[in-house]
Amino acid sequence: MCSHRDYCEGEKQLRDNVFQQIKARLVVAAVDDAGMSTVEYAIGTIAAAAFGAILYSVVTGDSIVGALTNIINRALNTKV
Repeated sequence: MCSHRDYCEGEKQLRDNVFQQIKARLVVAAVDDAGMSTVEYAIGTIAAAAFGAILYSVVTGDSIVGALTNIINRALNTKV
């Protein structure tokens, strides 16, 4: 769990927004059979690279590493 509630809720809202945008793009891509132009491919590639960079920074950030470490420590120190 996150130690800062507002930060965790902000992360959740950002993640939900990103997934909604991806879902909307997939729906459009599935329905639209006209294909993409070169410019659209370039923009899509840049957007994918940016999304990958954001995802990498979130996953390797201190909050995620700290949260995972905390979960593992609690699991190892649990008395049965």
